[in-house]
Amino acid sequence: MSDAVVKALSELIPCGVTRGELDRGGRALRWVEAGSGSPTVVLDAASGTPALTWAPLMPVLAGHVRVIAYDRAGLGMSDPAPLLTAGSAVADLIALLTEAGRGPCILVGNSWGGQLAQQVAWTAPELVSGLVLVDPAHEEFDPLIGRVAEEAFMRLFAIQRVLGRTERSLRKAAVWSAEAVTDDPRVRDLLVEAELACYADEHQVRTAMAENRMIPRQASAIRRLRAASRLPEVPVTVLSAMQGMPRRLRERWTKLQAQVAAEAEHGEHRVVRDAGHYIHRSRPEAVTEAVLTVIERARME
Repeated sequence: MSDAVVKALSELIPCGVTRGELDRGGRALRWVEAGSGSPTVVLDAASGTPALTWAPLMPVLAGHVRVIAYDRAGLGMSDPAPLLTAGSAVADLIALLTEAGRGPCILVGNSWGGQLAQQVAWTAPELVSGLVLVDPAHEEFDPLIGRVAEEAFMRLFAIQRVLGRTERSLRKAAVWSAEAVTDDPRVRDLLVEAELACYADEHQVRTAMAENRMIPRQASAIRRLRAASRLPEVPVTVLSAMQGMPRRLRERWTKLQAQVAAEAEHGEHRVVRDAGHYIHRSRPEAVTEAVLTVIERARME
């Protein structure tokens, strides 16, 4: 297991970073954590995305509270699961909260991670003290054009990998991500190497592709679960991006996200107009402010 992620994040976070690991039937579910104080904040990334994506948020959050960024099975530094399903992902997150959460946690999820956070809140509400859903996925929104584009990209990536041409494209994307986090060239280099480590093994790429293919097939089950469930009476903030999608599609998605907030007992919907789907990358301050607000509201409950 590479510690490139820990090394890079340790340069960003003055209080230091440690790695955690949980045995899930012979496979390791791994995370990085920093800071102290309760409630613990747990960060769950978008489909096919490692925990390192949360680097823009972790330094600020770790200055206020204990924060965990974890890799779902098969992504980043976590071992792959023998069978990948939404149920297995929810079970892993529940196990993480139970073993490492130190009490009810604030769940922060982007896209598919936001969908999983809701499923955990429906299934194990006692483990959740608040939710921040960052442009969360919704089972009623699955534009075909997006799935086709994503599938085409992943297939192209797989072909490039076979031909030995992936490192250049990965490095270019990693440099772009690192430049958005820090101006320090040494730390940028560390972040680039950390991101490359998150895609160094074949199973990491296979899992990313498998997650993207799995999500549309889970819609019916999630639809039934939502109909039979309610979010717990905890602070809930839903953030909606406005960029990176045709207007009519974005309006439909935003409406669904607003509905999630409206149906929560203590829900709030915020529109971040100058951000794309990964709001924590383009507007990290909007996400950190939402998380810190939910923390304060949860402490008052």
